[in-house]
Amino acid sequence: MLEVAIKLLQKNNYKITKQRRSLLDYLSHFQEHYVAVSAVDKYMHEIYPGMSHNTIYRNIKEFEEVGIIENKLRDGSAWVKYQCDFVHQHHHHFVCKKCGKVQEVQMCPLDFFEEQLPGCRIDEHHFELYGICADCIRLGKE
Repeated sequence: MLEVAIKLLQKNNYKITKQRRSLLDYLSHFQEHYVAVSAVDKYMHEIYPGMSHNTIYRNIKEFEEVGIIENKLRDGSAWVKYQCDFVHQHHHHFVCKKCGKVQEVQMCPLDFFEEQLPGCRIDEHHFELYGICADCIRLGKE
């Protein structure tokens, strides 16, 4: 998955620096869970103390723009996760409220809503399901 991300950056004319590679490597550990952008920033500062906050946040934004990471707002903070499906970038998620695990949902409900809004144009949408995952139910973490 890391090589796919590197190829995406190169295709979009971004240099592959050691800092970007480190950031990609770190984020690749968060394919099934979101991580707070502030935690990413803290991690990168531990490795590269001279790296500015602006550089870290700019790289995160660029990764989002080319489809390497997905983002969301939670409790007023930015959270990101590594792309779970580079082939089908338009997808939705089920998020476990107990363990935070994220699972991909491939069906998109947009057609259902478009039918109810004749004459309207929907420019974007965000769709997530929340509940308790099968693992947490099996372990009695309900």
